[in-house]
Amino acid sequence: MAALREGPVYDVTVEARTLLVDGHEVPTVHARPDGMPVAGVVVHPDIGGLRPLFEDMARRLATHGLAVSVIEPFAGLSEPPGASTEARMAQVKDLDDTQQMDILTAAADLLVVEDDVSRVSVLGFCMGGHYVFKAASLDRFDAAVSFYGMVRTPEGWRGPGHRIEPLDVAAEMVPTLAFFGSNDPYTPPADIEALRAAWSARTDCEIVVVEGAEHGFVHDPDRDVHRPEDAARAWEKTLEWVGTS
Repeated sequence: MAALREGPVYDVTVEARTLLVDGHEVPTVHARPDGMPVAGVVVHPDIGGLRPLFEDMARRLATHGLAVSVIEPFAGLSEPPGASTEARMAQVKDLDDTQQMDILTAAADLLVVEDDVSRVSVLGFCMGGHYVFKAASLDRFDAAVSFYGMVRTPEGWRGPGHRIEPLDVAAEMVPTLAFFGSNDPYTPPADIEALRAAWSARTDCEIVVVEGAEHGFVHDPDRDVHRPEDAARAWEKTLEWVGTS
């Protein structure tokens, strides 16, 4: 996570919380700086879900003056998968858009009520980036950042609960920043161009394509595909987008 530099706020509180959404207990990490936060950020993680990587991300974001809430996306299932990526991948089709939006909204409400922020953004990675495109069409958020989110729902993820297609709601999205790698098979050039076309009349949405980058090049420094310099630049742009400057 070194690509996300620490900010000037050294006193940060990070705590485990539980949100009650639709009768389900949703594990959440809540991080906040000492003093009044400048804005709030809700994080939808990748398919691996809430884990130490994202706890550290929440802490680092909080050092920039942000109040942060990171959610566990699979908590709403009647039988949530464990930590196995394979098990989680098999259950993406069982996720429900309405429930995911309710979880993200509850996480935003937590920041508004407990941290007194007036501006809340949503950001996510991989699967989380896909859901960010959906959440960006809600009235609940002020801005959004999607890291290599799927522009179209992958065939293996399709299920009755997947009702929102990012391209269908592109015109309704809040100001959204989207990062892609040119070598990412999950977001082929045709999909990126389709999103660019959908945003052609928007001056408040932006697409950044990093040449040669693969899927997941920003958020996990332990991955072989991590590109520290490109990731650092992406984080700096993200911090500006969500309102730290």
